[in-house]
Amino acid sequence: MRVVLGVAGGIAAYKACSLLRLLAEAGHDVTVVPTAAALKFVGAPTWAALSGKPVSTDVWDNVHEVPHVRLGQEADLVIVAPATADLLARAATGQADDLLTNVLLTARCPVVLAPAMHTEMWDHAATQANVATLTERGVHVVPPASGRLTGKDTGPGRLPEPEELYAVCERELARSRSHDARATTAGSAPTRDLTGRHVVVSAGGTREPLDPVRYLGNRSSGKQGHALAVAAAARGARVTLVTSAKPDLPGVDVVHIETALQLRDAMHAAAADCDVVVMAAAVADFRPATYAPTKIKKTHESRPDGSADESAPTIELVRNPDILAELVARRGGAATPIIVGFAAETGDEDGSVLDHGRAKLERKGCDVLVVNEVGEGKTFGADDNTVTVLRRGSDAAVEVGPATKAVVSDAVWDVVVSLF
Repeated sequence: MRVVLGVAGGIAAYKACSLLRLLAEAGHDVTVVPTAAALKFVGAPTWAALSGKPVSTDVWDNVHEVPHVRLGQEADLVIVAPATADLLARAATGQADDLLTNVLLTARCPVVLAPAMHTEMWDHAATQANVATLTERGVHVVPPASGRLTGKDTGPGRLPEPEELYAVCERELARSRSHDARATTAGSAPTRDLTGRHVVVSAGGTREPLDPVRYLGNRSSGKQGHALAVAAAARGARVTLVTSAKPDLPGVDVVHIETALQLRDAMHAAAADCDVVVMAAAVADFRPATYAPTKIKKTHESRPDGSADESAPTIELVRNPDILAELVARRGGAATPIIVGFAAETGDEDGSVLDHGRAKLERKGCDVLVVNEVGEGKTFGADDNTVTVLRRGSDAAVEVGPATKAVVSDAVWDVVVSLF
């Protein structure tokens, strides 16, 4: 496949060398288009040696080949890594003042931008507005990682690792082959199979407060739900993410919650006008019956006989609502929204993980159930996942993994799309 690798002028440009090598070793025909500023960080000889092709930043080079039009028209994928704040601004406003921005304007293939910059620049309202504009046009903006930046700075704005960006590229190329993303009219965004759909995703565990300091919770990190939201946005959906975590996901409307009751209210409100509901959150089954307005103290008083008081409070629990079952009941006999449930299961003497999953699918009445085994060192907090995707009314089961949660997300959306 023909890939254009754009490189903007940021210190993270050195990481693009590894991405170039991964793409080339996978057999892709890669053309590197750096900006003039990018060459301040990594020189043209490096890009030429790694790609095996001459490198140019200027629309006036090799004019007879019309590179400012040809590269974008012929590409199967354009990825810009790093995409600086300046590059995002120029792309969002349709500027064409160098070869790379010309390529972005002429591309009729999937476009991926991987921002990298200081946290203050990433958080600025102008940058976020530019990201929102690009996302609405169908550009896949990969959220920056959080970590060490230039100097001593730490925070959101770090370029994701080359292996992660390579995985994004491969998913986009596979989707392009499947859905013929290049068959679009001039000026329109690449075809996305969730375009025009409103998707609501829940993610993360809930926290049920016991007092101002303590709460009952679980090990869920929210990573799978967040990956589902990112994948849906990349496929063209308008996404509402209801989560207990604090993600930074461009192009996704985030609603923050903590408790199961807050999650319930937010999901019912968001699901009122959506096409798909994905209940990936790990909702606490129980919550404390009463909330102590002040911290519950340990007592150190001695009993009359002089012995220490080692007693502990007894916590009464009450059951939380079954949000998934409520959403199914609320839908009634309507065809939409399509409802996807998650079953975090452990096998026991009554059955295997898959046995419990099939029983839950029948009991809940949702359209799709994603079943995964959980436990120490499994799923929670990990970057990989292994799942089985079940459909109501079908004995077929889609096995996915071990794979990244991004790959799992695309597999889930493939099943959902087949139900429309």
